[in-house]
Order: sequence, then C-alpha cells, then structure tokens
Amino acid sequence: MMDILLTSDVEIWCNGWENLDATFAQAFNRYIYGRTKHGDYGLEFQTRSLRERDLIANFFVEPLFSYRFGLEYLTEIVGIIRAQQQNTELHLHTEWVDEITPPLISECNQKRQHLRYFNRSEQTELIAAGKQRLIDAGAAKPCAFRAGSFAFNQDTYLALAANDIFVDSSYNATQFGLSSGVRPHKTMTSAFQEGCISEYPMSIFRDGTGGLRHAQLTACSFREIETILWQALEAGQNSFVFLFHNFELLNPSHTQADWITIKRFEQLLNFLERNKSDFPTRSFRQLKHNMNTDKDIELRSKPWQTALRYGEQIYRRRYR
Repeated sequence: MMDILLTSDVEIWCNGWENLDATFAQAFNRYIYGRTKHGDYGLEFQTRSLRERDLIANFFVEPLFSYRFGLEYLTEIVGIIRAQQQNTELHLHTEWVDEITPPLISECNQKRQHLRYFNRSEQTELIAAGKQRLIDAGAAKPCAFRAGSFAFNQDTYLALAANDIFVDSSYNATQFGLSSGVRPHKTMTSAFQEGCISEYPMSIFRDGTGGLRHAQLTACSFREIETILWQALEAGQNSFVFLFHNFELLNPSHTQADWITIKRFEQLLNFLERNKSDFPTRSFRQLKHNMNTDKDIELRSKPWQTALRYGEQIYRRRYR
C-alpha cells in the first residue's frame, strides 16, 4: 500500500498586472469555475469528481490575492472545497504582495516573484498573513504548505515552524529544489524529515527520453502515470505526490475545455477508485509522517508511453 497525495494548487491570475480591477471578476470566473461553452471544468468539477469516487485531495489555496480584492472571493473558494469534503492547505504566490494596501510587510513596493526572494522574517510574516486569511475565510487551520512555483529555501522551513505548520510540499527536483539549500548536492524524491518539518517532495520520474519530469496532469500521459505508480508501489515507496491546478482542465488561454487533460484526470481518478487498497488517497492531516527510510527510488516510464504523450500534446494544440 502506498499513500497517494493528490495536490491541487488553487490560483487566480489576471493575465498581467495592468487594469486588475477591470479584469479580476472575469478572471475569477474563468480560473475558479472554468466556464466554457461545453460546461464548467474548474474547481467545482474537480472537487465533485473526487467526492463522487470517495477520493481525497489537498487543495493548496493562494489567499494573498484576497487582500487586494476582498475576503468574500476567498470564502467562495474555501466553500467550494469544503462542500465536497476536501482539504484546504496554504499556498503563497508573492507576486501579489506589492498589490496589497496597506502593505503586509514594509519596503515591498515592487514585484518579488518568489517567496525565496524574501528574508526569513518577511517569509514568517507572509505565511502568518496567508494562514490567518484562510482561517478567516472558513478553512480549518492549515497543516501543510507549498510555495508558489516551488520557489522556497531553508528560511521557509523556519518561517513555517514559527507559524505552527510542520508539513511542506515545496521541494521539486525539476524546478527549485536543488537550489533551495535543502539537502544540498542530493536529489530528493522521497519524503524526508528536515528538523521539525516533514517534507513531501513532488514525485518525479525519468520519461522515455531520459528527461526528468514531475508528476503533473499536464506533464504526463495517463500510461506514464499508471506505470510509475505501480513501480513506486512495488519498490516499497511510502507516498506519492501528484499535482494539478484548478484551471488545468482548460486550454492555455482558459477559454475552452481541454479534452485531453479532462480525459487524463478522469482516467487517474477512475484508476485510484478501482485500486483503493493499493493506492489510498490521503490528506496531509491523516499521515503519521513516518518518513521513508529507503533510498530514493528512480522511476521510469517507457519510450512508447512518452511518445504517446508527445502525440497528445500535438493534438492539444488545436485547443489553444
């Protein structure tokens, strides 16, 4: 048996930082509800699909935007997640910090894209503000955190501990994990303990070309996902972290349904529903945080499965 941590990063973007007030309402509907002429494929669709199959996911919700536009929007997001008995955790995209009045921290009057660009004290303040905002919106006290774009560093762990958050899922070896200062000169692929923080890295694998990829809905074919899940189970891995986003079932311009990713999403959920005894879905709150003491496991998909993904990606371009 291997615990499956389905994680979704819930974010809103206005396609630029000009005219935010004029574009936000439309962006909210597009990103949160995923409205298209064929139906809605956003957060409600995802949480309902999980609930119908009795599956659990962890929704890392970005709350800083609500300091700019109002708590009611964040409350609406939290309500959608809670209505389907899913879990809300904390996610921060610091691009919003300089858009907030009054400022959450001093001397931040320009964009700092990543959390790692803030010092330890500033990170502590921002995490505290995000945590409180989620609670004010009706969420349970978050127990887990993920930095926006996985851009964390060692200071993040200290800032989390200062806010009584002891689970992190920001380490991604395909992005900023190796430069985070955490376990330097080593690629981490299994859960590990770093001081008082339990780290659950993004699960990664080598595809049929030998390239390193993380397990994300738009980054893998379903056949790749299925293969690496069985490999990880057979190798004795304790947990597996999978990623999607609230807007990931839409095309890149977020105007149409993306039938390839919708099919992948439903295939993944159906697979997990059929194989619950081997792959139970868990919330971070349910885990005992017994770290995997085995050596890090290298997972590999097969060349034909990667080729299938290439074909799907070519087909997906028609929806752009």
